[in-house]
Amino acid sequence: MSTARDLHDGLDHVRGLFAAGELSALKAAAVVTACSDLDRAERAAVDLRLAAHDLTRLGIRRLQDLARKFAAEVAPEKFRARAESARAERRVTLRPAPDAMTYLTAYLPVEQGVACLAALNKAFTEVSVNPAPLTRTRGQVMADTLVERLTGQAVATDVDVEVQVVVPIEALLDPDSPVPAEIPSHGPVPVDLLAKSEGRKTLRRLITSDGVVIGGDSRQRTFTGLLARLVRARAGNRCTEPYCDAPVRHIDHIHRDAEGGATDLDNGRGVCEFHNHVREQAGWRVARGPDGQVRTTTPTGHTYLAPG
Repeated sequence: MSTARDLHDGLDHVRGLFAAGELSALKAAAVVTACSDLDRAERAAVDLRLAAHDLTRLGIRRLQDLARKFAAEVAPEKFRARAESARAERRVTLRPAPDAMTYLTAYLPVEQGVACLAALNKAFTEVSVNPAPLTRTRGQVMADTLVERLTGQAVATDVDVEVQVVVPIEALLDPDSPVPAEIPSHGPVPVDLLAKSEGRKTLRRLITSDGVVIGGDSRQRTFTGLLARLVRARAGNRCTEPYCDAPVRHIDHIHRDAEGGATDLDNGRGVCEFHNHVREQAGWRVARGPDGQVRTTTPTGHTYLAPG
């Protein structure tokens, strides 16, 4: 492991504390991470500075900050390059959360992140001093304010967006059916909750029977619009190749377009970028069987079955 290598390559004091059981593996790893871009001599200089402190009494965050401070002093140019590289990686991501929720995460320069949080806290202060009764918690006000300012809507629940919802036909035929709907890649959600939701959200319902999405056709060469959304929904927005759980990046023709394959729901499958490129290599064959499953044959002759 790189952690063990770096501990033996300049961080003698830290390694000694770790070997004696006075420093946990997490704390030792935090120091190694702070020194990851340093050479042996630079790590030794950081280790010497750390030796002047009682590291066993420091929490992991304080220890990490101390190691980063010494690394910046020992190699200022590397520290600046590392900080500039991190800023270039700023981004916003969305991950599914339980109970029909999501985690919206922003990776920002520290001053921008602090400014954003301060603005949201200020919004709560303004609401709390308003004469109107306060009916929301601090967290709710901050979350609603974030949505309103990002989308430009006056009210957080009034977002203008199309939400793709997979609804089992059983839930339509029986109002008392316990079968939930599903938002692809975000998991199940109660059908009645969607029906009662506020705002101008457009719910595009994709009806399923026995797990199969019904509908869609196209004469285009590429899968776009509703047809593309149907294929992604059928795949649950995850690559349909066996053993792969990567997000769908490409929509592939099972029977190649160049060989006369149609651009329709039956001939489409959602796959990740890697598996879409792999099947174009010599010796790979993909076909849909009469049972609806997709059969992938590798150059070695091995065959794998997967849902479409």
